[in-house]
Amino acid sequence: MSLRKNSEIESIQGDEGTNIKQYFHPHNTLNGINYSLAQFTLEPGKKSKLHKIKSSEIYYILEGSGRLKVDDEFFNLQKDDSIFVPPNSEQFIENTGTVDLRFLCIVEPAWKATDETILE
Repeated sequence: MSLRKNSEIESIQGDEGTNIKQYFHPHNTLNGINYSLAQFTLEPGKKSKLHKIKSSEIYYILEGSGRLKVDDEFFNLQKDDSIFVPPNSEQFIENTGTVDLRFLCIVEPAWKATDETILE
């Protein structure tokens, strides 16, 4: 069993422009999982850099509102919305609201720095 408390997880600055709290990843979990789960925070008016990763992702919006670009499509997202992002999709997310945009991202297989490419 692995218990992760939000108050005990350090935030790091992601290369794509977000603040990240990594909850579960094969490197910090003894359960043999193949995915990763992290919480991202993006301040009002900010956007992540255009990037792509080799894994599939599911975004789940916890707070705020934003616009997600996946390849040539745009999706307006609000609290409690979720969306699947296919592997190798060119993507960015921007905070279109007035409060922090907080969302969970499940990545499968688990996120690795070598699998991510910043495109701008």
